[in-house]
Amino acid sequence: MSHSAPRSPRKLPTLAALATIGAGALVLSGCASPAASGDAQGLQIVATTTQVGDFVHELVGDGAEVTQLLSPGQSAHSFDPSAAQLLALADADAVVMNGAGLESWLDDALKAAGFDGVLIDASTGIELFATDDHDHDHADDDADDHDDSATDAATDDHDHDHGAGNPHIWTDPELAEDMVENIADGLARLQGIDVAALDAAETAYLGRLHDLDDWIEQSVDQVPEGERLLVTNHDAFTYYVDAYDLDFVGSVIPSFDDNAEPSAAEIDELVAAITATGTKAVFSEASLSPKAAEAIAREAGVTVYSGPDALYGDSLGEAGTEGATYVGSQIHNTRLIVESWGVEPSALPASLQG
Repeated sequence: MSHSAPRSPRKLPTLAALATIGAGALVLSGCASPAASGDAQGLQIVATTTQVGDFVHELVGDGAEVTQLLSPGQSAHSFDPSAAQLLALADADAVVMNGAGLESWLDDALKAAGFDGVLIDASTGIELFATDDHDHDHADDDADDHDDSATDAATDDHDHDHGAGNPHIWTDPELAEDMVENIADGLARLQGIDVAALDAAETAYLGRLHDLDDWIEQSVDQVPEGERLLVTNHDAFTYYVDAYDLDFVGSVIPSFDDNAEPSAAEIDELVAAITATGTKAVFSEASLSPKAAEAIAREAGVTVYSGPDALYGDSLGEAGTEGATYVGSQIHNTRLIVESWGVEPSALPASLQG
């Protein structure tokens, strides 16, 4: 890990750019974690999504001030940064993004803000599935399945050709490990970062994510393949489905974009698929309205999981909920999915408790 050279003074966004993005200087959505110190003179890191914000917090602790752009429950697909958030981007030493095409609005925001820091793409080297692809062979323990020879995780090129693919890579904890490694490699380039502390935090957190992956696999393996049926609110769980050999029956919104709307024909097809496969439940998602999922579940005569039992997909949950952290969200999701199949999840290892 190496430090980056000093860079030129930051440029503030123009008044015209601020007006284009949003006139109201709203309060920043700060990362709700100890990572945000009160010292405005320290390292300034902006994270885009709730998952990425949690990863950054786990890596830097109190060693930097972290601003998280998206709030819990907010969609990354149609996000529009406020004027105040543009100012945070202008002042940032680093911006950490999910990548994989999720933040389609980010390039314009970075240009409008005059951002000239280190841009860290957490998706670097991860092979994306097509947006409608749910049937892939997954090697549980082979980290080499991910193409780590791709471009460097941290880049100063703010124009990206992400290509078409499903961006919900964090739903597979093994890919979350890759994301954390990419983020740590990028953060190590920052002047003033405590590299030894960063290395230690990375090692500890990667160990927890490995334990999480093992626990999910053990819990899911209690149910025979072919009986691991899943219906979700939208196509946010492709990588999870692939990682643990689930059968994806369908989604209420047949798209990875949570802003899409299902047609009447698509709803009828999903109800028919639920009935034909013997699927027992439909899962809503915490960041989406449960109305369509509840209606489909009623029509199919199956259980709907909504409210506090909804899955955490595009976003983590509010502070104090089971989904407030990435690890907590994955435990919550797996517990409910496994219970919907009629079994109890395996006992949590000590590293995942608390």
